[in-house]
Amino acid sequence: MSGTALLLDQLTRSGLRVTAPRRAVAGLIATRSGHFTAADLAADARGRQLAIGRATIFRTLDAFVRLGGVERIDLPTGDHAYVRCEPSHHHHVVCSACGRTDKIEGCDIQAVVHEVAERTGYRVDGHRLELYGICPDCRAGAPAGTSARSDGVTA
Repeated sequence: MSGTALLLDQLTRSGLRVTAPRRAVAGLIATRSGHFTAADLAADARGRQLAIGRATIFRTLDAFVRLGGVERIDLPTGDHAYVRCEPSHHHHVVCSACGRTDKIEGCDIQAVVHEVAERTGYRVDGHRLELYGICPDCRAGAPAGTSARSDGVTA
């Protein structure tokens, strides 16, 4: 199933309508590799002469975040962006030099979560983790923006 179809399927299964603007935003997201911003999607829409407003893009991104098909990540700059994701628990590592984003499968921080709950008295319902560093390509001196991601997609 294509990236667009997966996102649209999530809308359908959640009971949300699959409107033409949502279909268009899903198509724009599916063409993206690595992380992207709402402004990136708006520029893509203008470049393809799609009549999609910024508010629609933000609302659609919010819906996809709630459904798990897109995840919001915080960048080392303090800005935020989005990445297309399978709806499974995972984390991200973000290159501080070129912005490459890779998914980290699995989560072995339950001991830390338990300790935080014990120390604070909170019932911890979930967590999100982003790690920042320099990707292998940037460390090797590859030109920024040309790194080959570990999932086989060129960012």
